Amino acid sequence: MTTYIDDQIQQLDLAAALAAVSAERRAYALRFRHELGQRQCVAAYLLLQRALKQEFGIEGDLQFTLGEHGKPSLVGHPDIHFNLSHCREAVACAVSDKPVGIDVESTRRYHPMLLDYTMNPDEQRRVTQATRPDEAFIRLWTMKEAVLKLTGEGISRDLHAVLTDAQYCFATTIHPTYICTTATYPT
Repeated sequence: MTTYIDDQIQQLDLAAALAAVSAERRAYALRFRHELGQRQCVAAYLLLQRALKQEFGIEGDLQFTLGEHGKPSLVGHPDIHFNLSHCREAVACAVSDKPVGIDVESTRRYHPMLLDYTMNPDEQRRVTQATRPDEAFIRLWTMKEAVLKLTGEGISRDLHAVLTDAQYCFATTIHPTYICTTATYPT
């Protein structure tokens, strides 16, 4: 599994990037009303193209199909798995020959009221006792979301149990403005 992160999306030449992607992706990106959403959409696609070329030798426009819960996969490449995520500061992509999930989130103050809704008692203690509660919360959140994207479920089950249900392997990047976590199944 390889993770790619682009935290230069504000410097992206949006017009040139839109011209460089497939007509399908361009139309999809232009559905976003705000420029940031368009930038994130195009930057994630370009990052995926780069990752697929470097890791698997796949070049050109990409065609996707959607799974039961909307998780995309590459048409004609059932053995290649990928996942994308974005936040205000960055886009992230994970590619692998095994199922993978990824989440990137901006580092920001967490709202204590979210603890009860999203974290079990052990996780709540980890956050409230941490030196940097905001970072501890976002790290746990990215782990949960990466797992839900790995399994293809999305946020459709009890968030308290996501990290206690099964064993997963995680890789986390902590940047001053974002945290990115990938999740895979143990080998």
